[in-house]
Amino acid sequence: MIKKHEEKPAASAHESAVKAAKIAFEKKATDIVILDMRGLTSLTDYFIICTAEADAHAKAIVDEIEMKMLPVEKPWHIEGYQNLKWVLMDYVDFVVHVFTRETRDYYNIERLWADAPVEKIESADE
Repeated sequence: MIKKHEEKPAASAHESAVKAAKIAFEKKATDIVILDMRGLTSLTDYFIICTAEADAHAKAIVDEIEMKMLPVEKPWHIEGYQNLKWVLMDYVDFVVHVFTRETRDYYNIERLWADAPVEKIESADE
């Protein structure tokens, strides 16, 4: 059986996911949602999905999340940083997806995980 790294209580995983989403909001990411993946997959507890206006904006969002989550949270793995169309930051308990608009529309992962409860982040105060 594969175990996730040092599992945290669900509230803590959710708090970390919300923190990452708020950091993305502060860097002007748009259409930010948190999908509750518990019960749907054993890969992670939450997906954070957001949109960047351009490649440079995606880089700024990813860099800010990585910097502000430290030292408490460090990504286990980052993919897509070289081309910046879809950057995936795997924190084990939550996964951040930063898309450019065209790439998000094309892959539409919200549709793939349509059974997941959705929490919208529309301000840094939520």
